[in-house]
Amino acid sequence: MTAELVNLRRVRKAMARDADARVAAANRARFGQPKTERDAARLEAGRAARALDGNRISEDGDGKG
Repeated sequence: MTAELVNLRRVRKAMARDADARVAAANRARFGQPKTERDAARLEAGRAARALDGNRISEDGDGKG
């Protein structure tokens, strides 16, 4: 049995391409939205955070935030 020969230069280049593809995907998600969609997403995240904080159970058990 022989091991598979691997060209390290090709492996390094493939890894670099994969890393660049991940960065590109993140940038597309970050910068590829119109301003109205970004604002709507930001507002929805704020609403969700406030709803979560409003429904939080207190540690002392009195039912107040």
